[in-house]
Amino acid sequence: MQDNLLAVTRSVALLDVAAAIVAIWALRGAFGTARRSFKTTKLRGPPRTDLVYGAAKQILESLDAGAIYEAWAKEYGVVYEVPTTLGGKKIMLTDPKALTHFYARETWTYVHTESARFFLQHIFGRGILWSQGEDHRRQRKSLNPAFSQAAIRNLTPIFYSSAHKAKSAWEAMIDANGGNSTVIEVQNWMNHISLDSIGLAGFSHDFGSLDGKPASITKIFDTFGSSPSRSAVNAAVLLLAQVFPLLEYVPTPRTKLLREMQEIMEDISKELLARTKKEKEEGVLDGKEDKSIIGVL
Repeated sequence: MQDNLLAVTRSVALLDVAAAIVAIWALRGAFGTARRSFKTTKLRGPPRTDLVYGAAKQILESLDAGAIYEAWAKEYGVVYEVPTTLGGKKIMLTDPKALTHFYARETWTYVHTESARFFLQHIFGRGILWSQGEDHRRQRKSLNPAFSQAAIRNLTPIFYSSAHKAKSAWEAMIDANGGNSTVIEVQNWMNHISLDSIGLAGFSHDFGSLDGKPASITKIFDTFGSSPSRSAVNAAVLLLAQVFPLLEYVPTPRTKLLREMQEIMEDISKELLARTKKEKEEGVLDGKEDKSIIGVL
């Protein structure tokens, strides 16, 4: 009897501690939001359509989020704020001068939110997308040779080639339909164009997705390109993860897909890096210059 009572007491105590932590965090967030609202410039923006999710749920459920942002820009101006999850706000910039100012400030003035950094680290690791400040400057400096004007100019034929492959495939689809018209899922084709272009330009590797070659990574990109229906639970996890990053570890279809993509990309990267290193050591390139990003670096 005493042991049972002790177990119940411990469980209640843990729940009380957890509830207290959540309450303190919520109060801290509310205080921070209120303090920022007094210090920052008041901006117009769409109303909070949901008490918990703001306008984020409306955007998530929309079939064309871009159209919503464009409509808001016309109504509220080139700089406006959007209410997000649990009282948060996002500032949207559509003015070229404002965007130039934003990107000219490196990563010291304007930085990622903690949730965004957690997501980037979870999916891509502590690379250039995740890093900030001096770390970001150092990583970007090491990549500069591969992204100079001359280096990009050398890679231009790859992008043209991918575009022409897609064009030829579309023409073949139209011809197969009697030469009149056909419905083409452009988003999936853009995924294939991007994948083949990145493979060739980045690693001198042809994934062959535009040629119809099967590949695990192609299936992942196609799944991202589609718009699967989300359950209420999955939508809630996705939206709340913007505030509570640890929810990224909750096993939803989206997080499973992201984890699978991460594993596949890691395997591909290791394989391509090892192959490129071996070719350079053995002189397989036979004096030819490897103009890919990894070859330049």
